[in-house]
Amino acid sequence: MDFEKLSFEGLLAAFSSDSPTPGGGTAAALSAAMGAALAEMVAALTLSKEKYAASHETVRAIAGAARRARQEFLWLAREDSEAYDAVVAARGLPKETDAERNGRARRMAESNRLAAEVPMRTARAALRLLATLPDLAAKGNPNAASDAGTAALLLEAACQAALLNVAINLPGADDRDFVGKMQAESDTIRGEVVRLRERVLETVRKGFSPS
Repeated sequence: MDFEKLSFEGLLAAFSSDSPTPGGGTAAALSAAMGAALAEMVAALTLSKEKYAASHETVRAIAGAARRARQEFLWLAREDSEAYDAVVAARGLPKETDAERNGRARRMAESNRLAAEVPMRTARAALRLLATLPDLAAKGNPNAASDAGTAALLLEAACQAALLNVAINLPGADDRDFVGKMQAESDTIRGEVVRLRERVLETVRKGFSPS
């Protein structure tokens, strides 16, 4: 499903249905896309003002990263739903004979692995973009500081949500080495996004303080 082509009401209806997709992984990617779009807006409001010319080089790079990330998140939203649809399809395979059971088990492991890998890609991409936001909050147009902070919160939430979807699919991946590496990376990412979010919000809140 191309979620970007749905109306907002249609998107909410898709999430509220009794279908397992779109679910949390897709919601995470779309939340990250919203965060990326807000980062683009802050950058645009900075680049359009000559008074912030000293920051333009840094902010222009962030604008490009945010634009690319927004497109990536839209792809990931679709891929996440497709990955979990494959898990559902694998569960429905016949299991009457040994051959069928073995084939079903193999498909289940493959589809669960992919259903963990896709949201991990969302988490990694959200972390990469969030890592640029301390500079955007510090050097961007101060009139859009709250938007930079909101972008950081959306990207952190997207990352944390994506990692929940990694975790729920890992037990079915049937590869201990893969599971261990994904769990270790998840732990690292969780800590890093919290640290980055706090850096952004600290900068944003300082700008609200009376001079």
